[in-house]
Amino acid sequence: MSASADLWAVLVAAGSGARFGGPKHEVDLDGDPLWIHAERALRSSGLEDVIVVGDVPGGVGGGPRRRDSVAKGLAQVPDGVEFVLVHDAARPLVAPALVQRVIERLRVGDVAGVVPAIPLRDTIKETDDDVVTRTVDRSSLVAVQTPQGFVTAVLRMAHAANDEEASDDAVLVEALGERVVVVEGDPANLKITYAEDLELARLLRSSGHG
Repeated sequence: MSASADLWAVLVAAGSGARFGGPKHEVDLDGDPLWIHAERALRSSGLEDVIVVGDVPGGVGGGPRRRDSVAKGLAQVPDGVEFVLVHDAARPLVAPALVQRVIERLRVGDVAGVVPAIPLRDTIKETDDDVVTRTVDRSSLVAVQTPQGFVTAVLRMAHAANDEEASDDAVLVEALGERVVVVEGDPANLKITYAEDLELARLLRSSGHG
């Protein structure tokens, strides 16, 4: 697939991995660290370039928070690049087909951001001191994944306008009042959070994912 000059990506590989027990992006998955798997999938999707943020060969130094690391990567994207994807290295099994769904919807031109999402399967309950206070209607709820795609200028404004920590970049764009839409995610686009997730990732790869 030929590269698209108006589309770059920022790959975040700078987390401490506290819940995992160490930096997740460095963990080996079938002979390569997680970030290499994620970078390879992004590059195969026709991007002009991928800025890797983290202490990795060729990477850009990260920041104390995820949003700081994204901002450092975003600063490396040249002016004039219309769209940018942001992806977490902790999702090494991202399929090029999923990346393409995000890109294709972003290029329609009527949104500031696009996020992949999957429906929630489990019943969700609110609790207070271990007491259930409410069962949440999950029919309109989704679990959001990366890569998330944005109009570059809007994402830059979102980072400049709000210095609060955010669980993802879409939160910052939404805070501007901009339109963010979802596309179909992929259950196999697993986020490596705990050690047992790595075993599941190996099983998924052995069955043809990633």
